[in-house]
Amino acid sequence: MIGFIGLSHLGLNYSLATAAKGFDVICYDPDKDLVGRLRDGIFPIEEPGFRELFLRHRARLRYTSDLPEIGKCSLVFYSLDVRTDDRNGSDLGPLTVLIEGTAPSLASGSVAVVMSQVRPGYVRKLSTRLKTQAASWYYQVETLVFGAAVQRAMEPERFIVGSPGPEAPLPEAYRAWLSAFRCPTLVMRYESAELAKIAINLFLVSSVSTTNMLAELCEAIGADWTEIAPALRLDKRIGPHAYLSPGLGISGGNLERDLVTVQGLAHEFGTEAGTVDAWQRNSAHSKSWALRVLQRELLGSKPAPRIAVWGLAYKQDTVSVKNSASLELIRTLTGCKFHAYDPAARVDGVMFPNLTVHPSAVDAVANADALAIMTPWKVFSTISPAAVAAILGGRLIVDPHGMLEHRACGAAGLRHFQLGRPK
Repeated sequence: MIGFIGLSHLGLNYSLATAAKGFDVICYDPDKDLVGRLRDGIFPIEEPGFRELFLRHRARLRYTSDLPEIGKCSLVFYSLDVRTDDRNGSDLGPLTVLIEGTAPSLASGSVAVVMSQVRPGYVRKLSTRLKTQAASWYYQVETLVFGAAVQRAMEPERFIVGSPGPEAPLPEAYRAWLSAFRCPTLVMRYESAELAKIAINLFLVSSVSTTNMLAELCEAIGADWTEIAPALRLDKRIGPHAYLSPGLGISGGNLERDLVTVQGLAHEFGTEAGTVDAWQRNSAHSKSWALRVLQRELLGSKPAPRIAVWGLAYKQDTVSVKNSASLELIRTLTGCKFHAYDPAARVDGVMFPNLTVHPSAVDAVANADALAIMTPWKVFSTISPAAVAAILGGRLIVDPHGMLEHRACGAAGLRHFQLGRPK
């Protein structure tokens, strides 16, 4: 029996994947209302594939708020999402409370794996503090990506495991779980694994920042990023899977969290991390790209326009609006009236008095002076520019991700601005 403690996005995702691999799973959370909804297949998070996995493997899944139940498990994962605060720092308090409150109920000889993202040094200190408990402690790097969580859990590229002694074999129960996913497993000391997660995200940030910097330069000099990206993908030093899609900076909280963590570690240990400062400046500049286009192309002639916005989530296929470029735009242009649509994300209207949310993309666009497509939801690419032109009051389309076809927009009489295309 395998247990998951903490049923937020991370725990729900990996417990479903574990059941799909043929294991019997006990899913524990102290929130009785949440557990009751999960028993009925009602998930608090919209994630493609969740319900399908639940319906297919529900016989192997047991949801409970009865703490002694986790004593039946030989392997237990702590899988609570670690939230970030307004400064993108990690709040590890709820995770620590959850671990310390449940560790006494773990079975003798069981294996406990912290899957939540933590600061380097956390698990070693935890294992020392809880050394009187029966469980042996490990850390595993999670690979949760909103909107693609199920696919990445079912078909992982690799597992990274932090161990108290990397040279020692992993416990049998843990090895059996890892083997079921048929991917390479890298075992290293706790601190290396904890920092590996951050290292992966920082290399991703580097690609995001470099791509956004060069895409903006393309606009200025008459180059086209869509022509350049294929050349980079064919370079063996960069590769076909490199992140080369221009976007509106870094959002969502997780990448920002790792930047803030590295800054804190650099300050604590006297190392140099000026590159991180530059990435943060680059992200802030990229996030305001749509604002600069609107100021240049619309606000000078019409200072209080009606602006339609497609997308409120920080990226497609998620309900999260953490550090959303869309909401930052709405928050900044207080004199404008925004009419928005998002397929899944919801916002608190009290926080945005200049925002009206509509039930459809068409309703949001009607009679607007401009349309800003801020989140690359796939559904937006299925709407024809001609249909948009027929109901949009103005002619301006601000489309950083290129959801509408550029030439079709021109044919429909629309002024289409895409990040990375020449002005």
